[in-house]
Amino acid sequence: VEEQRARWERKRSRTAKELLETEHKYLEQLDLVVTFFVTILKAKGTLKPAVLETIFGRLESIYSASHVLSLHLERGNLGPGLENFCQNLELYGHYAENLEQANKTLKEQLRKNKSFRRFKKLQETRPQFQGRKLEDLLPLPLQRLHQYKHFLRDLLQNTSPDSADYQKLAKAVKSVSEVSRWVQDIVHKRENSLQLLRVQKMLKGQKTQVFTPGRWYIREGWLLVVPSKGEELKRRMFFLFSDIFIATKPCHPLHPLNSNKLACQAVYPLHQCVVDKVFGHTQSQGGLLSLSFPHKTLLLMSSDQQDINDWYQSLTAAVR
Repeated sequence: VEEQRARWERKRSRTAKELLETEHKYLEQLDLVVTFFVTILKAKGTLKPAVLETIFGRLESIYSASHVLSLHLERGNLGPGLENFCQNLELYGHYAENLEQANKTLKEQLRKNKSFRRFKKLQETRPQFQGRKLEDLLPLPLQRLHQYKHFLRDLLQNTSPDSADYQKLAKAVKSVSEVSRWVQDIVHKRENSLQLLRVQKMLKGQKTQVFTPGRWYIREGWLLVVPSKGEELKRRMFFLFSDIFIATKPCHPLHPLNSNKLACQAVYPLHQCVVDKVFGHTQSQGGLLSLSFPHKTLLLMSSDQQDINDWYQSLTAAVR
């Protein structure tokens, strides 16, 4: 038991030391933004207060919370430090919610506001920045949140359950995990929106509405359609979403506007779909899938075994 305790203590001290060292580095980087951008911009009035607020969000509050945490860590007050820090964790969630708008506004200001463009360039040439751009520093809080999760889990694993800090640590791990999930959700939703927009832009015209609330992009790819009569195989591009399956074909290469776009041929709702593997169970070349809808059966083929298996899994999961 004594040996186990000593081992725990060594690992715990190592993690606590690493947490403090990385916290100092994180604070230094946040300080660059707060000192050389937020504070000076507020004083100069180069940006309107609302614009400044949109670009930098809750960064000053995040900086203050980290500063207090580092003071606690320096004094070895891990438990109270984390307890206090957890009260400010929501700042990270709100910061993540605002980040997309922050990037958009920053780009807009760089395009329209000449004095801000000059100011930003000048600040980034300072030696403290070491070649980093403001765009590199703005996502730092979200990267740090991810690190907190791992540090706190390690600390909890190497803390004796009867220690005074154990309960506070367990609570902190729970809080960080919850905010982490919240941020992850925001990131996933944003990525999904970008995928839906990308597919929408690939399609000719606006008849097929890809961008719908609650819809999730799953995958896309080329498959061969086996016709019911003995015609030749047709190569088509398919898009799979959480609720629909879209079949498309390339527009004519000489079309003046849509030569690089895809024409939507059919949209199949998945709630009435039955997916079967016709062949592709053995290690043969490729495989064949059957998709049955109330008024149509699709036979889809690929010469790549792995590809057909992946499609099968994605389709059955989406239908389920």
